[in-house]
Order: sequence, then structure tokens, then C-alpha cells
Amino acid sequence: MPLLESWVESANSPDTDFPLNNLPCGVFSSDACEPRCGVAIGDRILDLAAASAAGVLRAADPRALAAPGWNAFMALGPETWAAFRAELTGALSRNASQRPALEPFLLPRAEVRMHMPFAVAEFTDFYAGRNHAFNVGTMFRGPENALPPNWLHMPIGYNGRASSVVVSGTDIRRPWGQLKSPDHDMPAFLPSRRFDFELEVGAVVGQPSQRPVSVAEADAMIFGFVLLNDWSARDIQAWEYQPLGPFQAKATATTISPWIVTKAALEPFRTSTPPREKDLLPYLREPAPMLYDIALEAALAPAGKPETVITRTNYAEMYYSAAQQLAHHSASGCPMTVGDLLGSGTVSGKNAAERGSMLELSWGGKEPLTLDTGETRSFLEDGDRVTFRGHAQGPGYRIGFGECTGTVLPAIDKPDWA
Repeated sequence: MPLLESWVESANSPDTDFPLNNLPCGVFSSDACEPRCGVAIGDRILDLAAASAAGVLRAADPRALAAPGWNAFMALGPETWAAFRAELTGALSRNASQRPALEPFLLPRAEVRMHMPFAVAEFTDFYAGRNHAFNVGTMFRGPENALPPNWLHMPIGYNGRASSVVVSGTDIRRPWGQLKSPDHDMPAFLPSRRFDFELEVGAVVGQPSQRPVSVAEADAMIFGFVLLNDWSARDIQAWEYQPLGPFQAKATATTISPWIVTKAALEPFRTSTPPREKDLLPYLREPAPMLYDIALEAALAPAGKPETVITRTNYAEMYYSAAQQLAHHSASGCPMTVGDLLGSGTVSGKNAAERGSMLELSWGGKEPLTLDTGETRSFLEDGDRVTFRGHAQGPGYRIGFGECTGTVLPAIDKPDWA
């Protein structure tokens, strides 16, 4: 698909994340308005709440767009999603007659505050990247036993904390937890010493279900995607994860980008999951390509210093798609809800420079990274800022997510009762 030209000139630049082909969904506020729905177009944001209330846009209920989140709009369903996207695309196109009516509702993006783009109903994080799973398994069990016996048959996941999902730009406090002591029988209660990021993509569920759904039905339920940082305390995780898996190690925070890139915007970039080493059961088989060609990168900046891009990879590396994850999640009859968030699992490529976590990049701390500043890192230090970026590349344009960023703050002082 070629670039769709807009009368918002900044949207026609090949370097912007937000051309007319994109129209990602966010929630913003300004000195003049409370949080409400908007879409990014070039260096501007279109105030959908105000434009709909004024009758300039009519394809969706204005009350849904006035809400401080996209949940009410998502609940209106795929037909409304498509109609509203078509209306916006037409109204923002190069020679659109609606330009005079819409121009008053455009604000500079640099002058607004971004908020959580939707209310997270439930959060489930998966472990669906084969390269990541193999790397981590190799570190702890050796390459012969890296993947557990079930891994090639179904997407593995755990139920996380919706309450700790935060929007990009939120500072992240280093967590306290129980750490195993190599020299003593008793564990110790200490701040995490092996705090990490995980480079992921999150799928936003836009339609509910009360029964098992097929992969095709699951795909139709997905509204869009966000960048997602699954912050992880590796030392807390190492002590707690047996027998029931991640718990406190993952509960500190999960950061998402402020923009939901809709599934419709990513349609031209669909690609297939990798060849299967073992046949999947029928309920997990994909009827069509379900992954997306999305280039991803993570950068690390020590406090007050320039950033270093420390990894580049691609969402197409995933072994299981978001639609497969959602279908599997529903298979037990588990109800799915508008606003559910599904983390992809860490996206890692086959090469060392494509690994999506510090655990892999430093190989468990044995091979520290050297940053452009000359400093080294095995895991994250206080003051470090981690920034994710991602985009799908079209001919002369890109469908971008903006930035997903967070800065690590020191742990709180030890409580008296601890």
C-alpha cells in the first residue's frame, strides 16, 4: 500500500511514525481539556471527543470518544472500528472538504500529556518467542533440555497484574523481594540486583467472548497492538518461580506505549509464523498469516547520558501469534473481556545482537554489555532509562508506535517492619 497523503503536511514525511496510513489511538489531556480520545496524525493530535461532539465526525458515538480510554469505543465492535477509520481517513486526506471543519480540533502533540490509552481489564503475559525461550532454557538447563516438553505444542503464559500496567514515561521503582543467598540457608529480603526489561508487543482485546474461540475469531477480536516492557526482577524470579512460575518478579510494573496501533493499520504487514517443528492441534492452527513484520529496538541511557541502542529484532520472530495466544487462552472457557492485554513474550532474534532482554544480552551477567558511553551493564542500574521503539516499514512511510519508555528509580528505603 502506498503512502496516503494528508493535508496535515507533517504526516507526509517518510520519517514520521504517524502518517495517514496509521491513525493510532491514544488518550491525551491539555491545560484546556480533561483526558479524552485522540488519534495521532503527523506532529498533531486530533481531538476526537471535541470533533465528534461538534458533529464533524459521525461514525462513532461521541460519548465513547469523550471517555478517558478506548474501551467504550472498542466495545462498539469491528464494524464501527472500520467505519470510523474510513471516515477519519477520508476527512484527513489531501483534498478533503472537511479540512476547515477539522483544523480547529488539531493540537500539537508536543503540547499535550499522554495517559493510559485504555483501562486494562486483565493482563496475561506469554512466553511465546522460541529464541528467547531457548536462550533462557539453555542458561539454566543446557541446550538439550532448553525447551520444556509442552513448549512446541502450545503458547505458555501466566496471569499478570493489570493494576501495575502503566503508560510510557512512568518511572519504575526498583523492587524489593526475597533473594536466594548462595552462602546461607536463609534467603534475604533485599532490593533486586538483577533488574531487567523484556522487549514485547502487547495485543489489545477489543471484543469479549464467553466460550472457546477459533484462531480466526480471536484475530477478529483484537483491536490493535502496543509496545510493552515486561519489567522483570531476575533474582526474585529465580528463587520464586518453582513450582508455579512468575509472581512478584513480574508484579512491579509493565509499561506500554501511549498509542494503540490498530490491527487495520498493520494489515499490509502480515506475515506467517515460522515453520512448525511439531504439528499443532487443530484449534491452534492458523487459517492465514497472523504475525506482523514490525521492526523493534531497545535503547538504554544511563542517567544524564546519551542512549545506546542495545538490541534490534522483529516481531515476526514470534513462534505463536497473538491470535493463537487468545484462542488458547479462551480454550478452557475462560471469558475474555474488552480491554484485556496479552503480552507476546520477549521478542528475540537468532543472533546475539537481536536478544530482547538484559538476561540474554549479558548471558546471565557473564558477558556485560559495553555502552557507547564506555560504561558496562549486566542488568539495569538506578537512573537507567529504557526506551522501546517499533515500526512497520512501507514504501516511503512507516507505521510507528512512538516510544515506550521508563526510568529505573532506586528502591524505597527498607520498611521498619522488614
